[in-house]
Amino acid sequence: MNQTLPFALSAVVLLSACVPHNQDAHNKHKTVTDNIISAQRQALANNTKNQGVGPQSPRDIDNKEGQNTIIFGQAPASTQMNLCNIHFHKNAEHKAKDFSLFAGNGDGKGYQSGYKYSGTLSQKELAPVSQNICPSKHGALSSGDTIEVHYVYSSTDVKPGKTLGACLSDSIKNPQLRVETQVYVLVNDDKALDFTKLSQYGIKNGYQQALNIPTNTGEPVQYNGSTTGPGYNEKGSPFQVSWSVRPKVAKVNIQTVGQWCKGNVFGEDHAHGVRNLVKNPKLLSKIQ
Repeated sequence: MNQTLPFALSAVVLLSACVPHNQDAHNKHKTVTDNIISAQRQALANNTKNQGVGPQSPRDIDNKEGQNTIIFGQAPASTQMNLCNIHFHKNAEHKAKDFSLFAGNGDGKGYQSGYKYSGTLSQKELAPVSQNICPSKHGALSSGDTIEVHYVYSSTDVKPGKTLGACLSDSIKNPQLRVETQVYVLVNDDKALDFTKLSQYGIKNGYQQALNIPTNTGEPVQYNGSTTGPGYNEKGSPFQVSWSVRPKVAKVNIQTVGQWCKGNVFGEDHAHGVRNLVKNPKLLSKIQ
């Protein structure tokens, strides 16, 4: 998630499998203990208690229970809003049956944590590629990695651009936000989906739209939540977001993800970190 603004939204997730050219980068990140994650969860509970904080994200979309009493109206359908940003997180922020394999605690700052694709891949699909894919100081992507892609929409009159600042305008500072979310697993297969096509956008019926979000990955789970990103591990996000999270994973050609990272209108060149899965029922809305 892009942290240049005080909030973050995430939407596509890719599975992670270690390959030789990334092993050193992975080893540089020490995994924190369960006590650290528990302390972060307790801090989140303490900092949101009796503060009127609205429902939070990400969550397990297979668990429909929630006790948060703050209600806000669902944003319009994304077809009646403008696409403003596309970005992705390494490992899924959300959890569902298809992406339920816990990646581990990670570094406590959002990296090497989250959820992976829980299915199986062939040796051919897992074959390493020769170049670094979307490299950053946190490492590059590998065949078998999971990513969660966020297609972010705004109710205001905006065009796709860099960071979530592209979702705001001078005329409307509090637009309604919707995130269409798809989790992908990266495979070394030129017959898999092409991410440069999955991220294509254009005008449709008068609105800026992502034109090729998969339509065969299950009925999206709709719920009210917040922006995400590891910056909110210990505090509540104040931003209200309508989420549409697809429950099934799609396979995407890892080479095309690397191609997208080399240049796009969103200025995205690497995977963002993940927020701890929100489990506190007092911070979750009830999924209808």
